[in-house]
Amino acid sequence: MSQSVIRIGIIGAGAIGSVHAQTFAKVEGAEVAAITDAYLPLAEQRAQEHNIKTVHESPQKLLEDSSIDAVIIGVPNKFHAELAIEAFKQGKHVLLEKPMAINSEVARTIVQAAEQSGKVLMMSHQMRWTGLSRAVKARIDSGDVGRIYNAKTGWLRKKGIPGWGSWFTRKDQSGGGPLIDIGVHMIDLSLYLMGNPKPVSVFGTTYAEFGPKREGIGTWGTPNWDGYYDVEDLASALIKLDNGATLSLDVSWAAHAAGLSEDPFIHLMGTEGGVSVVGNSGTYVTHKDGEVALSDIAPLEGEEDRILMGGHFVSCIREGKQPITSGLSGYTSNRILDAIYESSRTGNEVKLNWE
Repeated sequence: MSQSVIRIGIIGAGAIGSVHAQTFAKVEGAEVAAITDAYLPLAEQRAQEHNIKTVHESPQKLLEDSSIDAVIIGVPNKFHAELAIEAFKQGKHVLLEKPMAINSEVARTIVQAAEQSGKVLMMSHQMRWTGLSRAVKARIDSGDVGRIYNAKTGWLRKKGIPGWGSWFTRKDQSGGGPLIDIGVHMIDLSLYLMGNPKPVSVFGTTYAEFGPKREGIGTWGTPNWDGYYDVEDLASALIKLDNGATLSLDVSWAAHAAGLSEDPFIHLMGTEGGVSVVGNSGTYVTHKDGEVALSDIAPLEGEEDRILMGGHFVSCIREGKQPITSGLSGYTSNRILDAIYESSRTGNEVKLNWE
């Protein structure tokens, strides 16, 4: 397989499936060879748009296709586990959309299935691959930041509830609201930049102030006004890590957050310097001659983030190596998400046991 083209099947022809089809058409050594969706006409439409030769009538048929080497799973969160586990049983490698699963118990079954199969399991966290994220990681690795002991991260959308009443806003299908939707991105990227410390305790609170009133609705997704809303629209948490560092998180789909940017942000505070990332802008800060010194961090050049991510997936398949966004990274994020929801429910700190 090291020299052959990796033939990829896409399960889920919605917006994210279309993005993956566009991306992997540009990834060297990969071919999007098949697609399927619960709504077959949409899969047929995507096949025409992206010149995909085969449309399978069901995910099972695609997974049973012996010509397919790997699958991309981009469906509602509830179905991630059953499709990923079946993919491993059928001998496929898996690129799985975030979050890994609707909770950490289910996520663990995916990790176990991947380990038993010997196939690659990679989480689709494209934010690690932006030019700015890579530049920040290089700055940290150079020692300019020192030991990172505190970080603040988040993504505060003011009017962005997706697909009101659809699977996005139903806890049994999504697992939660903005915390599990966009918060998982910020948790993953922050822990990666901090050197992947393990979370040991979590205190968090969630709120639902807009969604139940059908307010704060954004443009992503298709509303289902016959549906319902039983997830949060804002979450806040403090995460303590095994190296003594702390990570605070604030995310929302809707909020009266006057004066705050809607861009995702990370502020990393280290012993030798600090890094702030807000949207596409990066800043390094340190003390020089007794004064605060600021400098811009320029994004690294190269392919766009999703193409780099896709190339990494292909190389991991060919070389049999672990992706940087491995199954463990997805499971760790799910553990944190579960702990925040539990802490909000009980009002207590939640301690995480990794034995």
